[in-house]
Amino acid sequence: MEVSAIVTGHRSARIVLAAVFALSALGEGAQAQQAEAPNHAAPAGTDEVFHPVIDYVGRRNATGFIVMRRGTVLVERYWPAPTDPTFAFFVHGRTRDGRLLEDVASQQKSFVAVLVAIAADKGLIDVERPVSAYIGAGWSKALPAQEAKIRVIDLLTMSSGLDEKFGYAAPPGTQFHYNTPVYAITQRVLEAAAGQPLDALTRDWLTVPAGMTDTGWRRRPAALGNVGNAVGLVTTARDIARFGQMVLSGGVAPGGPRLVSAARLRAMFEPSIANPAYGQLWWLNGAEFSVDADGRRSSGPLNPFAPSDLVAALGFLDRKLYVVPSLDLVVVRTGAAASDSDFDAALWRLLLPAVHSSSVGVQRSAPP
Repeated sequence: MEVSAIVTGHRSARIVLAAVFALSALGEGAQAQQAEAPNHAAPAGTDEVFHPVIDYVGRRNATGFIVMRRGTVLVERYWPAPTDPTFAFFVHGRTRDGRLLEDVASQQKSFVAVLVAIAADKGLIDVERPVSAYIGAGWSKALPAQEAKIRVIDLLTMSSGLDEKFGYAAPPGTQFHYNTPVYAITQRVLEAAAGQPLDALTRDWLTVPAGMTDTGWRRRPAALGNVGNAVGLVTTARDIARFGQMVLSGGVAPGGPRLVSAARLRAMFEPSIANPAYGQLWWLNGAEFSVDADGRRSSGPLNPFAPSDLVAALGFLDRKLYVVPSLDLVVVRTGAAASDSDFDAALWRLLLPAVHSSSVGVQRSAPP
């Protein structure tokens, strides 16, 4: 997709790209290098500076909250599982050190986007090719000629033109429609292109080299059988932070090798034509308008209180991964749904002053 083809509403979203491109360029030069060792030595006074944020998050059904800046862990807090019957369906036990293992819901989409980018680097996937080139014809209920025009990139940008029952609704690439059942076809594309099951390629390409030791795919319980996606990505706040740091570092894993090229990351964060607040399975702040997961169009950015270059992996129950290149910042929130309808705005109103007040050196690291 050419940037020159982006409509006027995408102009502000280019702020996102400028910052991500700059960090990605730095990361590209580090291809043969490794990120530095983890560092948990937060500056003195950090707890006091971040206390209002921690208190706010902790009182709103969170189970985990991590803030990292320049690779230093400034905040890492955990709370007991809330007594929420819906949340219970998303819990898959605990790690050996007692942390909850949680299905991060739609946040998995952003992990899959990175896996597709890695597959593209390997020459296994061309996102401009039709979906049927990988999994064969007849995967949708569209007419054969209509289905043949749906490309992998259309799945990644939620603009396949299909409805939740895979019926034809619009020409591909023209309308944003947040569609989890159709997104799940991307998993099949990955498996067919790689010749490996999803869990195996995820281990080989991402979680093992990135040191994400508590992340894997699990079958969802029957109670979640109507969401259109049979598998959940189960992980921890620490592993999500490591993933976010890899993205922030331009594709280089914390303490490890390069996993994905900077060029593929740049493509992942290009605003899509149908929705400038959405890239390839990532949400983008800073656009002149946005279309949310429910199809509501709003003027202005997703979150006017957050930096304009923020990119986000978001999921049901307020799963949050925020990556902010201009601040060298990664923020993770796990748990049940927050009790405040304006949780995102309130969080950033508290978080930004704390981040700007904190004093952090230039070292780069990640959670162990």
